[in-house]
Amino acid sequence: MLTDSHAHLTDRRYRKDFHEVMARAQAAGVSTIINVGCDLPSARIAVKQAAENEGIFAAVGIHPHDAKDTDEKTWEELRRLALQPKVIALGEMGFDFYYNHSLPKVQEEVFRRQVNLALELDLPVIIHDREAHEETYAVLREEKAAAVGGVMHCFSGDVKFAKKCLDLGFYISIAGPVTFKNPGALPEVARMVPLDRILVETDSPYLTPVPYRGKRNEPAYVKEVAQKVADLRGLDFADFARTVSENARVLFALDKFDR
Repeated sequence: MLTDSHAHLTDRRYRKDFHEVMARAQAAGVSTIINVGCDLPSARIAVKQAAENEGIFAAVGIHPHDAKDTDEKTWEELRRLALQPKVIALGEMGFDFYYNHSLPKVQEEVFRRQVNLALELDLPVIIHDREAHEETYAVLREEKAAAVGGVMHCFSGDVKFAKKCLDLGFYISIAGPVTFKNPGALPEVARMVPLDRILVETDSPYLTPVPYRGKRNEPAYVKEVAQKVADLRGLDFADFARTVSENARVLFALDKFDR
């Protein structure tokens, strides 16, 4: 059984066929989905969907795009949501210097504050890093995020940066771009990351993998990502699927929900 370590089932594009999407995921062997909130409205939905659906777990956070919209009430609500049942991580959080919808200084302030909240609540963090590798690494190191660990979601760096993140104790998550015609450094990264520190994800509804490019992404398609990484590493698909699912269980402490 597979784990999609990062999806956004809160997106409005799933409103009409959410249950069909879940059924297709199950049919594809996807037993666990980490459903990630990016702002307070989506975080609330993620918590609700987790409560109502077996196999869905929630993460709550403020995306760098939305950092500019935070105030003290935001932090009160985020903390409340983070304490709800089946919330297993804080995020996604980080930097996005490609769009810069929020000023870099504001992104940094909100990022650091979320890391500190994660430390307070003993939750791992889910990191968004777009064109801000060194800045992201600096915040994680300076705020001692290694104490709770986390994942570099939809990893977009090179092998050198991946090694720095691994040295901090972080996991590396590979998404749909590894299947693209021009995947950059991702194949090399996917081969290099230790087997006990790699995750796979869809980032649904974005970054749809081959052969579904052009369609809305969904958790069932994480199978294509896992198959590509298994092929790159010369591994049996079923063995690799079990490994990445166990990695997610360890990072997000999912075993406690089996009790």
